[in-house]
Amino acid sequence: MPGRSRIAAVLSVALVSIGLAAPAPAGAAIGRAELALRWAPIHYQDVDATGSHALGGKADYITRVNFDGDWNGRNNWDRAAQADASFAAAAYYSVAETSTHWYLTYFFFHPRDWVDHPFFETEHENDGEGVLLAVQKDGSTYGVLRSAVTVAHTSFYSYTPSGSPWTSGRETVDGTLQSQSSPHDEFQHPVTAQEVQGHGLKAYPQYTINGDGVVYYPSTAGETPSSTNDRDVRYELIDVFAAGGLWAQRDNTGLFANLGTFAGDTSGGCGVGTYSCGTNSANAPWGWDDGDDLPGRGEIATDPAKLSAEYFAVPGELARSYSYNPYRAEAADLRKAAETAPPVTD
Repeated sequence: MPGRSRIAAVLSVALVSIGLAAPAPAGAAIGRAELALRWAPIHYQDVDATGSHALGGKADYITRVNFDGDWNGRNNWDRAAQADASFAAAAYYSVAETSTHWYLTYFFFHPRDWVDHPFFETEHENDGEGVLLAVQKDGSTYGVLRSAVTVAHTSFYSYTPSGSPWTSGRETVDGTLQSQSSPHDEFQHPVTAQEVQGHGLKAYPQYTINGDGVVYYPSTAGETPSSTNDRDVRYELIDVFAAGGLWAQRDNTGLFANLGTFAGDTSGGCGVGTYSCGTNSANAPWGWDDGDDLPGRGEIATDPAKLSAEYFAVPGELARSYSYNPYRAEAADLRKAAETAPPVTD
């Protein structure tokens, strides 16, 4: 379609301008950065500006893991309170590919998982939730979206968009994945949402904005919300496997306490005025786990075809061998580490 071709060209130019992709000749296969940008969610973030740990609402803003300029996970709670802390919006992505599908994982980070009352709830430094999207290759440039599995703390929730032939498998489909147009491109994007404070992530409107909130739109550059009620903020997409980036830091003991679990402590007032503060409680995608489900720890990101085959009944072919999966080189080490890693908490 002419419109689709025009937008693909615009995305390519934008990505090339910031060094995320090389220019593709006409008719070439779509690049992974372009694919991730095309399907990235429009993201609703509920915001609570009250309480001493809310930072006037900033504690609910999404941002980079190294928002404070370093890769130390144990100072993020403290650094978030500093006047010069950056809350430029960002999310991380990774792409895996088989002969039949693309799998796109998106990870949203907050420096604090917080509460503002003393009633038997804990808070902790760092917070990581996200979503896996399965996109079927149908001969078109970007394929067709078939499903989503979201991460809300230590539980996964599954969704399908209207018209998807995928149905419940071992897990019951939890609802319909809605789509919405973006003012920054000509695509319909899936819509996700996160709750305040603990930031569990589900398909909109299972979570939604109640009062103040920020609506984030995918882009090649991130913006900082102008207020706690900013309904048009662009977030930057960052490759998990970018040179020197999140995956490259996986053995950094200042950032990770164990397999995909961010290092966090109780400094900076975490737990003060609440029930308690947890330590080492947030997870990157290769640490996500729903302990009640069959797929292993992190496989939502590292083996998404397996998870999709378990969660959904899929008509037609769903290939299980990957033509591209950047996690696969470490698959054996990840499985071995999962055997002794502490249980996932969030």
